[in-house]
Amino acid sequence: MRLYLAALFKIMNLTELKLNTIITYNNEPYLIVSSQHQKMGRGGAVVKTKLKNIISGATLEKTFAGGDKFSEAEIIKSQASFLYESGGQYFFMDAENYEQFSFGRESLAGKEQYLKEGLVVTVLNYNNNPVAVELPVKCEYRVKQAPPGIKGDTAGGATKIVTLETGKQIKTPLFIKEGDLLRVNTDTGEYVERA
Repeated sequence: MRLYLAALFKIMNLTELKLNTIITYNNEPYLIVSSQHQKMGRGGAVVKTKLKNIISGATLEKTFAGGDKFSEAEIIKSQASFLYESGGQYFFMDAENYEQFSFGRESLAGKEQYLKEGLVVTVLNYNNNPVAVELPVKCEYRVKQAPPGIKGDTAGGATKIVTLETGKQIKTPLFIKEGDLLRVNTDTGEYVERA
C-alpha cells in the first residue's frame, strides 16, 4: 500500500515551514530539520531553517522571507525488502510491484550497517523514483561474535563490544553471548534488550 504524503505543487507560506516538513527547494526534496521564526522589526517576518537533502544527505541553512515561493514535496512511501549487497550497491525489491532498485553505500549514510536479508524498510519515492530508505526504529539481530564477559565490578553497568550478523559492532551488557538475538535501536545504534 502506498501512502501519499502531500499534494503536488501545494504552495506554502512561512507559517507552514515546520520541523519534519518536506519541501521542494531547487527542484529537490529537503527535510526541515530546524526552523526558527523571527520578526525583523519593520522588515517583516523571516524563518531561518536548516534543510537536509533527502537524496544526497547534504545540509544547508536557508532563510525564507514573506515573498519566497516554495511547495510541499510529493513524497510517496512504499514498503520494500532488502535483498543483497554487491559491489557497494544495496538491492531492494518493492513489496507491491516486485521491481528491484538499488542505492549506493553513500546514499544510505550508515544505514547499510543495519541491513540484513529480508528486512522490510520504508522507501521514500520522489518523482516516481526511490530516493531514500527509512529503517524500522527497532530491529532484531543475531550476535555473531561476543567476547566473554570479564568478571569483576559490574556495579557501574559494565559493557562489552559484540558484532552483529550484519557486521555492525555495538555495546551490550556483559551477559550477552554469541548466538543471542538482540533488539537494537537503528536510530542510535544502541542495544535495547534481548529478543
